[in-house]
Amino acid sequence: MNKFSALQARESASGEFEQVIVQRDIDELPAGELLIRVKYSSLNYKDALSASGNRGVTKRFPHTPGIDAAGVVEASSVAEFSAGDEVIVTGYDLGMNTSGGFAQYIRIPASWALKRPQGLSLREAMVLGTAGLTAALCVDKLEQAGLAPDAGTVLVTGATGGVGSVAITLLTTLGYRVAASTGKAEQADYLKALGAQQIVLRSELLEGTDKPMLKEQWAGAVDCVGGDILFNVVKSLRYGASVACCGLTAGVDLKGSVLPFILRGVNLLGVDSVELPLVVKASMWDRLSLQWKVNLDTLVSEVTLDQLPAAIAQVLAGKQVGRVLVNLG
Repeated sequence: MNKFSALQARESASGEFEQVIVQRDIDELPAGELLIRVKYSSLNYKDALSASGNRGVTKRFPHTPGIDAAGVVEASSVAEFSAGDEVIVTGYDLGMNTSGGFAQYIRIPASWALKRPQGLSLREAMVLGTAGLTAALCVDKLEQAGLAPDAGTVLVTGATGGVGSVAITLLTTLGYRVAASTGKAEQADYLKALGAQQIVLRSELLEGTDKPMLKEQWAGAVDCVGGDILFNVVKSLRYGASVACCGLTAGVDLKGSVLPFILRGVNLLGVDSVELPLVVKASMWDRLSLQWKVNLDTLVSEVTLDQLPAAIAQVLAGKQVGRVLVNLG
């Protein structure tokens, strides 16, 4: 069978973007060494941007988003992979300008894929997805910079999102005391169920944006939002502490002074999971399948391809909580 189902983002005659489920032919997929039957994908903020026509993410339409995919190799032209291998694909150009994981098939370069670690099922891998990988990279960077569970409270901003939710769960599992920041006060019980011991409203973190320094509070932080909140976090880190920065939902501008850096010796750590070398990704996936394996059942909702447009609308409206798993059947 050469036909398969896929979500496509299309621009209408009026210039509006819509997402429709279409039947595609495998021959229409881009060139690549691996043809993969996708079993699961996941919905990320970047996917929602692509699906809504953001040309900073995707240049040409119609297009199939989906920066994550987990499935089974159906055909391989390289010795490293064989038909039947179960693989994970996250990042690189998948779902950006290369037809992505919101489809039953993808074709990609072999250098984008890694074999599924034994400790994770394909479903578990996509419950994590790019969000889980990013959260783990943030925690790893903080620990490399000296963070330990006895250091004090670690703040997670954008806490109800995918990265934030996984970061809270992971940090709690590793023995950290976590404060969760959110603009969704009604989700306090959800965040506490993940392990957060303190809830900080977004409005509190926006106080004092005009000040060069704020009171020392946090032993470390995972920032998923950027903008003024990120620099207020920088200004309120304890002496020598670090914040791992991985998001931009509150903006890409960073306004502040050098004072926190030269008076408190704090660190701003950038985290990228897209172009990360595959060997580093593989190492982190191994960790997530073994010593850092966490139960994420309470923070995931599962949708089919047909239900995906509604889930994308939720993300764009800022209403999505936790992770969205896409079951491709």
